[in-house]
Amino acid sequence: MLTAGVDEAGRGPLAGPVIACALVIPSGKGVPYLIKDSKKLSEKQRAEMFEYIQTHYLYGVGQADHLEIDRLNILQATFLAMRRAVTELGKKVQPDLCLIDGNKTIPRLPIAQKAVVKGDALVKEISAASIVAKVTRDRLMLELHTKYPQYNFAENKGYCTDWHVSALRQYGRSPVHRVSFMYPGEIEQQRLFF
Repeated sequence: MLTAGVDEAGRGPLAGPVIACALVIPSGKGVPYLIKDSKKLSEKQRAEMFEYIQTHYLYGVGQADHLEIDRLNILQATFLAMRRAVTELGKKVQPDLCLIDGNKTIPRLPIAQKAVVKGDALVKEISAASIVAKVTRDRLMLELHTKYPQYNFAENKGYCTDWHVSALRQYGRSPVHRVSFMYPGEIEQQRLFF
């Protein structure tokens, strides 16, 4: 049975896409000790493991951009990115089972699947997928930083940091910000009325 791990990066940020990866570790391929939850690795370690993964494993990447996130909501956009990742993987190899990080399975996925809570720490295929998704998204946010340096995407990757909030107050949203997400100033304003 060929098993794929599926994970995402970028559900929580205020800007940019959500990226998903579906990944298979081919039979007989080793698993370095640093293949673990991407959040437990340094940026340098993630980059090293990403290079290893590119040459040893099979994977597909999918994304849902900020417009799709705003139109669908973040959960449905995440499922869309995951379906796209599985479709991309399917161009190389067809898994029999997808193990999905978290407590939900992917709607309308025509492959057997199972949700695995904390799967990025428990299942090597999911761990490796988490690394690919995180590195891919971080690199995309570096590209967006060159277009919108005032938001410091190179450092915050679109997440809600003090610098990012300050830039939003000064410059407003960029074209890649998610308009469906509530921003700190809006939260403060809403508290005045509720």
